[in-house]
Amino acid sequence: MTYLEALLAYLHIAAILTIVVFMTSLAALCRPLWLNADVVRRLTRVDLIYWGAWIAVFATGLARMAWGVKGFGWYAGQPLILLKIVLFVVIAGLTLPASREIANWRRTLDATGALPDVAQIDAARRWVMIAAHLFLLIPLAAVLVARGIGTV
Repeated sequence: MTYLEALLAYLHIAAILTIVVFMTSLAALCRPLWLNADVVRRLTRVDLIYWGAWIAVFATGLARMAWGVKGFGWYAGQPLILLKIVLFVVIAGLTLPASREIANWRRTLDATGALPDVAQIDAARRWVMIAAHLFLLIPLAAVLVARGIGTV
């Protein structure tokens, strides 16, 4: 194993953990009883970091495929790697409605001072929670691949 491989693996895992932390923060802050103007502003920052972490996971994953020891050909032919990529895209898509809502809340707050209603908050949280639960499948696929289970 090279230093580059180790560094890429570290950066990939750090980005994944950042997603987990900020996805959890989004779910925790999207509660009607807790939501006030400061929380709406905080949610927009948390959401921005969350999406930055998604970009970092994608970039480091591609870097591992391109410059990692196993190479692109090996990764591209693995069914569980492809499952991880599909889950990654689906989960990102599931959190988009919540991100749009949070951005709308911030715009409305800045323009009128109004906070979202309970239904809007619950809907955003629901999207984040569905994505968070599906996210648990990605590390399962990763550990199976790491142990050679389901690889070709």
